[in-house]
Amino acid sequence: MKPNDLRDLTQDQLTDELVKLKREQFNLRFQAASGQLEDTARVRKVRRNVAKVRTILREKQAEAGGA
Repeated sequence: MKPNDLRDLTQDQLTDELVKLKREQFNLRFQAASGQLEDTARVRKVRRNVAKVRTILREKQAEAGGA
């Protein structure tokens, strides 16, 4: 997921995306614990996407607060 694509989304859309990513992260943790995880790199990608979404949400909130 590209940061520029995320910046085009609204705060509500970003929040929905964050919920979706956190749910996926939770499911990946369970798969890893039970030995069913096939793509171990997916855990890292999801964690980084969560960080990107949170960063852009924080930027948008700062813009709204400063304006």
